[in-house]
Amino acid sequence: MTPPRTSEPGLLVETTFYATQGIEVGERVLPFDEQAQIRPKEVAPGVRVDEGGSLQGKPLRPGTFSSPIELCRGRTCVEDTITLIVYRNVPWAPGNLTFPGKVGEPMNGEISINGGPAGVLPTFTVTDYDKLPEGVSIGPDGHVGGVPAVSGHFEIPVRICVAGNCAGVVVKMIVV
Repeated sequence: MTPPRTSEPGLLVETTFYATQGIEVGERVLPFDEQAQIRPKEVAPGVRVDEGGSLQGKPLRPGTFSSPIELCRGRTCVEDTITLIVYRNVPWAPGNLTFPGKVGEPMNGEISINGGPAGVLPTFTVTDYDKLPEGVSIGPDGHVGGVPAVSGHFEIPVRICVAGNCAGVVVKMIVV
């Protein structure tokens, strides 16, 4: 017997994901209901969702792929649609990674990237917050700001991602 199905949008925390052609996807489909199981299936050429919600595989071609997925709890299943936007693999490189500052004076800078697919915003994640000088932060948009409380030479590990194409860099801050 096939479990009953209903269409009930809004079951997932996020429904749109971004990836780069040929690069392993590192995203997860997250249902609002923690008890829901996802039925595994292919959601784009080369990419599958498993029962835990992990998107796995390497997209084979660029494009926008929308796919209904089933979330089941017990014998009842409902559908919601996810969209995977796959960009061509366009090389990119970090721009400015060194920021000077003075104790007690505001810092205001941006980590930039050169290249990458047009219209795609990079994301920036500090991977070791203990390396940041006191009073300074790096935002997910690459903004470097705050008022340094101490002087020194700081090397902060940052992960930059452009549509799933990620690399680790070291941001340097020289505070006098």
